[in-house]
Amino acid sequence: MAPLLLPEASTFCLDFHPIPYRGDPTGLDAHYITQRGQAGTSVLTFVAHEPDSRVLCYANANLTRADQPGELMRFVEFWHAITGHDPQWLYFDSKLAPYAELSRVNQRRIWFVTIRRRGAAILRRLQALPPTAWHRAVIDIPQRRHQHVRYVDETTTLRGYTGTIRQVAVDGLGHPQPTLFVSNNFDASARDLITRYTGRNGVEDSLGISVNFFHLDCLASEVRLNVDVDVAMTVLAHGCYRWLATQLHGFDKAKPKQLYRKFVETGGQLEIQADRLVVRFDKRAHNPILREAALDKACPPIPWLHNLPIVFAYP
Repeated sequence: MAPLLLPEASTFCLDFHPIPYRGDPTGLDAHYITQRGQAGTSVLTFVAHEPDSRVLCYANANLTRADQPGELMRFVEFWHAITGHDPQWLYFDSKLAPYAELSRVNQRRIWFVTIRRRGAAILRRLQALPPTAWHRAVIDIPQRRHQHVRYVDETTTLRGYTGTIRQVAVDGLGHPQPTLFVSNNFDASARDLITRYTGRNGVEDSLGISVNFFHLDCLASEVRLNVDVDVAMTVLAHGCYRWLATQLHGFDKAKPKQLYRKFVETGGQLEIQADRLVVRFDKRAHNPILREAALDKACPPIPWLHNLPIVFAYP
């Protein structure tokens, strides 16, 4: 599905999501669960999100804590295997990969933007900088138009990372302390790096949809492979809804719950004729949008129904 929906995808937002296990304690690892505010027995899932199409395009729930540090490069190898090229940009938070793993990403010439944890020594050094060391910029990000920030753009080193890396300390993003962006791209402007990283919020939104609509957190199996299959089906379902959204004029940004309520949850009648299958929709306010999309025009015949084509009929 990835090459079909994302033929030219080059940018991905990456994240981990723990799926809680509500049975008796088993051999599963304990991970921090945001909804509970504490660590709990769970199945760790790695997901990749393409920000332009907003499609979840990769998931792996067959992970242990020991597998966690190398999952970033496993995704890179997976994408290269199915498309023939590496991703161009990767966005992720500070806990997704160790610094040594970032060196492997840099050696593949893949640009990344991530967050560095705020150490006390780093904060003291930034506070001691004169006002002239800070540059000012205005950024436009979702829900924060014309946001005024100040930043320090510098080069630093990280333990375990080979070579130097770029660090942009940004003040004014709504946090009491500056946010430390790190990237291996030295050509993009600091404003561009900040704006790029805000696109990572899309993966959290997609995970929220998967939890609330597709009930991702309701998986109860203690066998990782079972959960991995269910997560893969969730990714496929999410991709199907995103494809449907792109076909409906004006609904390209609609969430699956809206699409289900307005278009999928629809009654009708199925009439089997000698040369075709006719789906007659009940009267609905959104039928004109379905008629305009003409989803039945490109639908191939169904092999297991004597190769009969499907035709939509509206009242």
